[in-house]
Amino acid sequence: MKRAKAGGDAEATRQNGSAGRRKGEQQQQQQQQQQQSDGDCDLGAADMQDEDNDPGLRREIRSKYRDLINSVQQNREDMLRPSNNKLTEVLEEANKLFKDVRQAREAALDAQLLVVATDLGKEKASQLFAEGTAFDPTAFAEHLLSFMGLNRLEDGEDEQQNEGAADGYLPQDAWHRVARRAECCVRSAPAFHYMMGSFHAEPPPPKQRIERQRKAPSKEAKRIMPTQLKRMEGSHQEATEKEVERILGYLKGYYQDDPSSPISYYEFVIDPKSFSRTVENIFHTSFLVRDGLARMYMDSAKLPCIAPVEEGEVEAGGSISRKQCIVSISPKTWKELIDAFDITDTMIPLANAD
Repeated sequence: MKRAKAGGDAEATRQNGSAGRRKGEQQQQQQQQQQQSDGDCDLGAADMQDEDNDPGLRREIRSKYRDLINSVQQNREDMLRPSNNKLTEVLEEANKLFKDVRQAREAALDAQLLVVATDLGKEKASQLFAEGTAFDPTAFAEHLLSFMGLNRLEDGEDEQQNEGAADGYLPQDAWHRVARRAECCVRSAPAFHYMMGSFHAEPPPPKQRIERQRKAPSKEAKRIMPTQLKRMEGSHQEATEKEVERILGYLKGYYQDDPSSPISYYEFVIDPKSFSRTVENIFHTSFLVRDGLARMYMDSAKLPCIAPVEEGEVEAGGSISRKQCIVSISPKTWKELIDAFDITDTMIPLANAD
């Protein structure tokens, strides 16, 4: 039993030793493969770095960019033609070169080429748009006349033979020819027809307009409305007459106090505290002058003065011709008159103050 056990232990030891050797070999192979792959990666990165730093390749790319820029600038007129596709070829070549661009100088040349090509494309597009929308009416008329059969080289004999030509230039079927040519371009509307046959529709007879009689106003309305108007007019007239009489009383009172001293017109009508009252005083005073109850004259200083007219003078003055004038006043003039005449109080107080 001991021998068998010893033999078994030796066999197990041999198996463990072979398994360890196999495991070591596998680890060595994996390390070698990893080193080889790392070496390949290092080699590829190094190659790419060498290409980026290759001065010859960089100079070649920059030279190609400059050639493209020069070709666009030199062949600008040819590239502007609609049938010329040179600009498209230049852009395709620039796209190929851009794949190898690695430095700032190359990117700057690519941007410069793009700017030149963009300007050229914009100008070419504007020319195409202008040519597409341009319409020459003279050329269109010439083409139309040629299509209609106009022949300017016909002599007088041919014109005499062509009796149906308009002014000896166009044949009779000229417009029919144009109509047949235009039929394919214009959709014609279907012809209109009646489903139940034709009929002549007559307009409906006009309706007779019935005039409504207006209701006559009642006697009460006739009587009331004029009465109200008369009362209104009478009230305004009475108020004006009362104000004129009141102003005449003040004028006579000032005149009787000192008959030898003239009464200044502006000092009499101006109210230094109210512009509207001044206008009213001028308005009411004008009735005194109109009715011959007051007179106006110029003093030695050529300033207007006002004075009442006595009862005997009123009757005698009825036959005398009177002169009329228009008095205008503004807030600015009103203030200037107050300062010029040094007016501090009104000579015609309010009716309520009386």
